[in-house]
Amino acid sequence: MAIFGVYVAFVTPIAISLAVRVEQLAPGHEEYLGYITGAGGLAALFTAPVCGMLSDRTRSRFGRRSPFLLAGTVVGAVALVVMAAAPDIFVLGLGWVLAQMGWQTVVSLLIALQADRLPESQRGKVSGLSGVVQQLAPITGALMAGGLTGNNFLLFLVPGAFGVVAVLLFVCLVREADSRGAAATDEPLSLKSLARTYVFDPRRSPEFAWNWLGKFLFMFAVTFNTTFMAFYLADRLGVTVKEVSGAIALLAGGGVVATMIGALGGGFLSDRLRRRRIFVLAGGCLFAFGAVVMALAPGLTLIVVGASVSNLGLGLFAAVDQAVMLDVLPARETDAGRFTAIYAFSTSLPQGLAPFVAPVFLGIGATGGNKDFTFLYLLAAACSLLGGLAVALRVKSVR
Repeated sequence: MAIFGVYVAFVTPIAISLAVRVEQLAPGHEEYLGYITGAGGLAALFTAPVCGMLSDRTRSRFGRRSPFLLAGTVVGAVALVVMAAAPDIFVLGLGWVLAQMGWQTVVSLLIALQADRLPESQRGKVSGLSGVVQQLAPITGALMAGGLTGNNFLLFLVPGAFGVVAVLLFVCLVREADSRGAAATDEPLSLKSLARTYVFDPRRSPEFAWNWLGKFLFMFAVTFNTTFMAFYLADRLGVTVKEVSGAIALLAGGGVVATMIGALGGGFLSDRLRRRRIFVLAGGCLFAFGAVVMALAPGLTLIVVGASVSNLGLGLFAAVDQAVMLDVLPARETDAGRFTAIYAFSTSLPQGLAPFVAPVFLGIGATGGNKDFTFLYLLAAACSLLGGLAVALRVKSVR
């Protein structure tokens, strides 16, 4: 419930609210939306690990994570007010940076709490359920915001209220134990320890490193698959980019259902069968198969089939790979917040890097003005397969 509320609060602006405000403040400058969302993502990339590390070191009667959950929620809620009242693009961008810093920190700490509290027998199903609500939240937020576009404050604050209430309920009803007597790291807080927050030694934590690499490769594949989807569809269907909205909506609707099935099925079965690696490998293989189908698809029917299979693999891989991460997490007692934030880099880094390198591969077999989408989707298949193999073959302490 907490994850659902937080995602409603800060995914709704991405879906609609930010675009509405950009159009109000700078008509005809849609590029500002990209600048604002990029700046917010970069800010969250730097703040979440630091907050995770600081929460690891916190000793209070309210626990380690709860004070930071509340602080992140306050920052996120205030940021939504700033965006609703923003008089210009700069203030709107500042508000979104603060929103990402607040809400993304809350998400990272909720994952750290899974590492703190979940027994191994529940990690798969909880990861699967988390994946499902992450798919439902954008739909809920978009439907909610659609009827509130006439009032800027309601547009931002009604979805934000979901996040605030959900986190407050979590903190009040799922109470942390007093952390004043908990084990602590011996390293003093310093600039060096802050810098170390963003890195780890793969030699000391090899299985965590292999799992991180597997997720990194898989998310590279996912980003290759999704970034240029509109242009790919226009190329395969022989229409303009403006005419593919119906096809994109069809793929998006089917993709949500397939991803939810993969996440729930994989999460629950991996717990019941006490197997993780085979499900991660299956997720990588399914995504690869779907990407190959899309690479070779001549028309919409096979594109829909390929996209559905890929999204099934996405849900399966993401849910069970997170459970694997929780199983092999280093320094669980003292540094869980830091390492779960580092794990999040395996998603955020490829989402930032892949769009920059994809045009190189699109041009390899290009003829005339056409891009080589076949090669790009085959490359996505290879990356997802390698990601699954990295986890299945190298994370041997997990069954």
